[in-house]
Formats: sequence, C-alpha cells, structure tokens
Amino acid sequence: MSYKVKVLYPGYSRIQTDDIMEANCSCTLITGNLNIIVDTMTPWDSEKILKGLADNNLTPDDINYVVCTHGHSDHIGNNNLFLKANHIVGLSHSFKNEYYSGPLDDGKTMKLDDRVKIIPTPGHTLSDVSVIVESEDKKIAIVGDLFEKEEDIENEFLWRSAGSEDPEKQEKYRKLIIKTADFIIPGHGPMFQVTPAMRNKFL
Repeated sequence: MSYKVKVLYPGYSRIQTDDIMEANCSCTLITGNLNIIVDTMTPWDSEKILKGLADNNLTPDDINYVVCTHGHSDHIGNNNLFLKANHIVGLSHSFKNEYYSGPLDDGKTMKLDDRVKIIPTPGHTLSDVSVIVESEDKKIAIVGDLFEKEEDIENEFLWRSAGSEDPEKQEKYRKLIIKTADFIIPGHGPMFQVTPAMRNKFL
C-alpha cells in the first residue's frame, strides 16, 4: 500500500517583539500500512489536531506511531491524544510506561516498514530525528528544525539563530537530507521541493 504524506498544518516562526518569538511547528500526517503523525504542535492546538484528523477520516485511535522530531514544547504538545500509539520523541521510544532499546540509541536507522524509516539527525538538539517516507516515486523528509524553513538554505542565520546544540552536526545532516530527499517538510515553514540549485549549494 502506497504511503501518502499530508501537511495538516505548516509551521511558522516570526518575531513579534524584541522579547517574543511567535512560532509553531509543522504537523504532518502519514497514511498507508501505518498511520503516523509527526510533531503534534503546542498544547493549545488539540482541537486543530482533532479537526485535521477528522478531515482525513481518522481519529487519534487510528494512529499507530507518534513521532516527534525533538522534545521542544511546540513539537510534543498533543502527544497525550494518542493513547493507542507508540511514541517516539527524539531518540526515545515508548508505549505507556515501557521504554524500548533500539537502533536509534546507537545512532542507527529505525525502520517502521519498508517505506518509512526514522533516522537520527542531530544538530538543533542532539536527539533530533527525521522521518523519511517513500511516497510513490518521491522521497519525502520530515525533518523538524534541522531545516527551519526553505529560506534558511539561502540565509543560514535563520537556522543558526533558532538555536543549535551542534551546528557542525546540523550542517552535516542538512547536507545528507538535501542530497537524498525530493521534498522536505521543515519545522517552521511549508513543504518545499529540493531543486538542483539547492543541492549545488551543499556540494
């Protein structure tokens, strides 16, 4: 069964005042053999999440995996809606009060099935992960804040100023993703297609 990837709500970030940044993450639904939601926005977005699922004829109980690209509050706010799902938050994999050891602990790929995998992509935080989906003939990377938005390819200040626990590692994994993905869903902007010009910037 082919996977479909749909951005329920594209993320954003913008400066409100000198002291306040207004931001929310991209929330993405993957449907196919498994149903997966990636990054669940802030705790104030529960009704939006429920509506996004209902618009796709789903309820929280239909979700098999919740994947949060990292543990910041704007990416994990509605995990508690999904009580029948396995939860992967960064490198941590759990169900209820059980925590599982696995390949992510060793910096390796975790396969959810033949067309969906989770890979460690540290940088923004050291426990960041990305979800790679093969959808028809396209490879879609859902990367959280590894890429803030498409514009940070030209203006690296955008991702650096958002905070990076290890900029050198973040640069390494940005390069890996841009070289291998056809489309990228960044943490705080709409999905974009990777162009040859973008790839050339990372040579």
